[in-house]
Amino acid sequence: MSTRLYWVAVFLLTGVVGSSPGQPPTGPAAQRDAMKKLDFLIGQWKGEGWMEFAPGQRRTFKGTEVVESKLDGLLLAVEGLHRGQVGGKGAEVVVHNAFGLVSYDDKAKRYRLQAFTSRGHYEDAEAKVSEGQLVWGMKVPQFGDVRYTVKPDEKGRWFEVGEVSQDGKAWRKFFEMTLERVESK
Repeated sequence: MSTRLYWVAVFLLTGVVGSSPGQPPTGPAAQRDAMKKLDFLIGQWKGEGWMEFAPGQRRTFKGTEVVESKLDGLLLAVEGLHRGQVGGKGAEVVVHNAFGLVSYDDKAKRYRLQAFTSRGHYEDAEAKVSEGQLVWGMKVPQFGDVRYTVKPDEKGRWFEVGEVSQDGKAWRKFFEMTLERVESK
């Protein structure tokens, strides 16, 4: 191998050669930049909400969401644990326990949300992110299209709404949650 070819290989392998000035960053730099739009979620949150899977049958719950940046800003880990009373009486039980990972694919120019629940459900969904808002959804058989929107309210609290639609046009709210930040990460 010639000396010149050797040094080109060294530069490429060590990352010394980067993108040209004026071009948007790619790879980890682009991913980190995109993920910064979700920094408003980082921290530990606590609060309450309600869910309604059949009209008129609303159940309340209390819970926490812990959101941490991972892999030097490449991933956002979200873990939620919520408890409520079943049947309106008795001890509180876990009504929702989930873990999610949000990432950004700089090649496809899209966000991805992978969500796992303690009931064994898994969802791999595209997420839409804008400054101060995260929206993601899925199709649920016999329920319809479901979407969740998370954004800060006027007091800086975590405000999340879940909606369902049978036709993709008319949406009915079935979930709402408001959480206070109890610890920044």
